[in-house]
Amino acid sequence: MLSAWRPSWNRAGCDGSCPPQAGYGPLSRDPDDRAMTPLKESFTVAATPDEVWPLIADPALVASCMPGAELTEVGSDGACKGKFTFRFGPTVAVFRGETKLSYDPAARSCTIDARGIDQRGASRARARFEVMLEGSEATVVTLDGGFEVNGPLETFATAGGVHLARVLMGDFAANLARVIEARRAGGEGSTPVPGGGTGVREASGARLLGKAALGWLRGGADKNGKGQS
Repeated sequence: MLSAWRPSWNRAGCDGSCPPQAGYGPLSRDPDDRAMTPLKESFTVAATPDEVWPLIADPALVASCMPGAELTEVGSDGACKGKFTFRFGPTVAVFRGETKLSYDPAARSCTIDARGIDQRGASRARARFEVMLEGSEATVVTLDGGFEVNGPLETFATAGGVHLARVLMGDFAANLARVIEARRAGGEGSTPVPGGGTGVREASGARLLGKAALGWLRGGADKNGKGQS
């Protein structure tokens, strides 16, 4: 396996700002941004930063590796439009929105400022993260920031959003590893795009919740085992 999933936790403040988008309203300028749920996760890829960075800096490839994501437009100013599809039983939530990407190749980092609204107009979501690459022989990819959901899905996002995000990042790490393996085997031109070109299958709430619950139970078992040793 090319990647090893190593989650970490941290209370992250989101101090960036971006212009308001029609239909979504202005983002808070509070440096603490206490309305956001903090999230910090990292995973390790068995490849050098020089090999990983071009992939992270490719919005289409990143979207293809993220379950439920579909990129529909990439602007020259770093603004990308797309949608995220999430299914939970018979219910399907489709968030459409825009993501502003700011890259720093020298530091191998990227700032992500995203917002979206579900197709029924009832729930709104926003997220602000910094992605950082570190390492030499292997690359540690760290995602640090927070997210917020308002509307009917707010309670669900507040209760389980962090756990679901961790599972999504684990799926992303595995898909990214497959892309790197394919490029090493056959070159960039023969790289298969996960999900057939526009993004991986829609994110399944039942599947994600199952994996999140399993991870939570394993984490509790590990802590109990250490406490008894």
